[in-house]
Amino acid sequence: MGPDTDPAALRVLDLTDELAFQGARLLVGIGADVVRTEPGTDLDPAARAHWHAGKRWVPAADPAELDALAAAADVILESGPVARLRGLREDGSSRWPQAVHVVVTPFGLTGPRRDWIGDDLVLASAGGMTWLGGRPDGQPKPPPREQALQTAGAHAAIGALLAIVSGTPQLVDVSAQEAVAATLETAALAWIHAGRFPVRNGGVYEHVAHQIFETTDGYVAGGYSGSNRMWTDLLAWMAERGEAGDLLDERWQDTTYRWRQRPHVDAIVRRFAARWPAAELAEEARERALPWAEVVPAGRLTDNPQLRERDSLVTITGEGLPDGGVEDVGFPWAALPRPVTLPALHRAEDDAPWHGPGRTPPRVERPRSRALEGVRVLDLTWVLAGPYVTKQLAEHGADIVKIESRHRQDPTRFAPSMHLRPGSDPDDSGYFINFNRNKRGVALNLRTEEGQRLLRELVPHCDVVVENFSPGVLARWGMDYASLRELNPDVILVSMAGVGQTGPWRNAVTFADTLAAMSGLSSETADPGGPPQGLTFGLGDMIAANSAVLATLDLLARGRGGHVDLSQLEAMAATMGPAALEPVLGDGAPDPRTAEFPNRSSRAVPHGVYPAAGDDRWVAVSVNDEAQWHALTRLVELPCAEGDLADRRAHEDEIDAALAAWASRHDAHKLAETLQAEGIAAAVVATGQDLIEADEQLAARGFYPVLNHPLTGPVRHEGIVARLAATPGELNRPAPLLGQHTDEVLRELLDLSDEQLATLTTEGVTE
Repeated sequence: MGPDTDPAALRVLDLTDELAFQGARLLVGIGADVVRTEPGTDLDPAARAHWHAGKRWVPAADPAELDALAAAADVILESGPVARLRGLREDGSSRWPQAVHVVVTPFGLTGPRRDWIGDDLVLASAGGMTWLGGRPDGQPKPPPREQALQTAGAHAAIGALLAIVSGTPQLVDVSAQEAVAATLETAALAWIHAGRFPVRNGGVYEHVAHQIFETTDGYVAGGYSGSNRMWTDLLAWMAERGEAGDLLDERWQDTTYRWRQRPHVDAIVRRFAARWPAAELAEEARERALPWAEVVPAGRLTDNPQLRERDSLVTITGEGLPDGGVEDVGFPWAALPRPVTLPALHRAEDDAPWHGPGRTPPRVERPRSRALEGVRVLDLTWVLAGPYVTKQLAEHGADIVKIESRHRQDPTRFAPSMHLRPGSDPDDSGYFINFNRNKRGVALNLRTEEGQRLLRELVPHCDVVVENFSPGVLARWGMDYASLRELNPDVILVSMAGVGQTGPWRNAVTFADTLAAMSGLSSETADPGGPPQGLTFGLGDMIAANSAVLATLDLLARGRGGHVDLSQLEAMAATMGPAALEPVLGDGAPDPRTAEFPNRSSRAVPHGVYPAAGDDRWVAVSVNDEAQWHALTRLVELPCAEGDLADRRAHEDEIDAALAAWASRHDAHKLAETLQAEGIAAAVVATGQDLIEADEQLAARGFYPVLNHPLTGPVRHEGIVARLAATPGELNRPAPLLGQHTDEVLRELLDLSDEQLATLTTEGVTE
C-alpha cells in the first residue's frame, strides 16, 4: 500500500528542514499525502531517498503559491530557526489558522533563547543526551544518526495528530531541546530525586546489569537483570559450559549482593561471552529466552530475518535509483497496512498537487479543553516503553486506568536501582513517579479468575488497551485482539513486544540494549577504530513509545479500532536514517571522525565538543556556513581563517586544537551565550543538574512543573513536549499509590457496591 491509495489521506504540507524530516517521514508511514515545496537536491542520494520517499514536490517560492498550498492542507509541518519560518505572523500566530500548523524550532517559539540555533549535536547537548554518551576518559558524544532531531520529528508528528483528534485547527509548538530533555530516562530525574546525575561510562547501564561484551568475532549486548529467571538461566548456561566460576556459591543468589558486586559478576560473564562467535551466542540466547543480541552494523538491517518476515522493509523506486529500487528500513507499526513500496521524491503534476480531498476532521460534539478528553485507556504496561505511551496520552486528557497488584507491581516501583532516592519505597520511587503521573491506579490480582474477569469487564468502558507483555500472554487471559473485539468492537489494542507479535524471533526476550544492538544503533556508537559502547539510557524504549502513540492517535483520528502490533526493533530500525541505503547509494566520502575528535561531521567544520573551564565541562559548537565561520574567527584566532569548507577540512586538526585551547579558558554557559549572540550554533553539554537548575530557557517555558505527591511532597516532573495552543496538555495529578483508585474506578465503571468491593478485598482480588 502506498500513501496515495487512501482517498481520505491527511494532506500534509512539508516545510521541514533536518529538524523535522523524521516527522514528515512518519506521516508518510501512516498514509499521509505529503507535498514538499523543495526538490531535496541539497541532500546526498541516500539521504534524499530515505527522508523523502513517498512524497511529491511543487515549486512554491512565491508567498501566494505557498498560501494556496497551505489553504488546502490539513496539516502544515514546518521546522527551522525562528528567523527562517515562513508561517508565523509578527505576533507569533499562524499565517494559516484554518489548518493544524506544527512548528519545530531548536529551542521553542517562546523564551529567552527562542532565537538560538542548533543542529543535532548542539540540541542533543542542550537537551542532555550528549552528556550520557562516550567514554569517561574522552569527549561526551550524542547517540548516532541524529537521534535528537529524530526525536523532535516524532513529537512533531504526534503533535499534528493530537490536534487532528482534537478537531480544532491550531498552532503546535515543539522545541527540539525539550523533545531531547524528555527522552533521557533518569538523567534529570536522578538530580530531582537524589541530587546526583549519571556520568558517561562507555555504555554500562546505571540501573540495569547490561552492557556490550566482546566475542571471538564481534560483540554482543546482554546481561542478567529483569526477573530472577534471567539470572538463574544464564548461570545454568554458564555452568553447562564450565564458565560459572564462583557464581554458583549461595551468596550470589541474593539480588542485592549481586548488584553490589557487579564488577566481579561482569568479569565472569565477559569471560563466558569471549569464547563464543557473536551470532551463535545470540541465537542460543534467543532459544533460551534470554536477553542477548549480536551487535550488527546498520548496513545489515535489510538482511534481518525478523524484519523481512514482517514486511517491515520498504522498497524505494524512481529516477536515479537502481532498476528494481533499493531496500530501506520501513515504519515501526503494523496497525494499518504500512507501505512496502514507495516512489522516490518526484515533482507533482502542476494541476494536481494533492491526490485526494483530504481527511474529514473527526466530529466533536463539543469543544474539548484537551485533545484526548473523553478517551479512556486500559494500561497493562510496566517499566518504560509502555508507561511512556500512556504518560503521553494522559498529558493530553486521556483517562488512564493502570492495572497492577501486590503480586505484579511495576518493577520501577520496587527495583532498588529505580528508586533513585535512598530510603524511598515502592509508592514514591522517583522513576515510577515521573512516568506514571496523570494516571489512576487499580489493583487487580490477575493470578485469580475473578481478577481476570474484572479486567475483561473493564474493556467495554475503554477506547484503548496498551500492553507490553510477551506475545501470547493476553491470549491466555482471553484478551487477545479477537477476544477484545467481542467485548468492544471499536477497541484499539496496542501491543509493544520487543520484536513484534509474529516472525521467527517473536519469542525473543529483549531489553533496550539488545534492541539497540539488533537495530544497528549500538554498532555506530563506536569511536573510529574502537569497540561499540552502547547507550547508558533506554532511548529505544522511548523511540518505540513515540511510535506507538502516533499509531494510536492515527486510529483515534480515523474513528476506528485496530491492533497496533508495535515492534520496538522496527521502531529503532526506523531511526537509523539512511544507514541501510548507504552501502548502495553512499558517496564513499571518508569518515572525518577520529578517536580524539569523535563528533566531527561531513557537513560542518568545526563541529565538535570542546572542553570548557572547570572539571569535565564541555561546550558543543557547530559551524554550518561561511557566515558562522567568519563570526567565529572574529572571536578567536583560528587557522585557515579565510578558507572555505574544503580548506577547513584540510586543516581540521589544527582548528579543533586551537578552538579547544580557547574554549578551555571560558565558562561553558557564558561561552555558549557568546557564540549564539554571534549567530553560531552552540550549547553547554548539559548534565541533569544543568537542565533543572541552570537552563533559563527550560525554566522560562516551565518545562519541569511541580506536582504534590502524597509521600514525596512537591516534586518536579519532566514536562510536555507538544504544546498545543487551543487544547494544551496538562499535568494535574501525581502518580498513583499502589491500588489508590481501585474502589473509585470499579464503582464508576462497573457499578460495584461497597459490599462487593469489600468481598473482593477479603478474597485477595484487589490486593
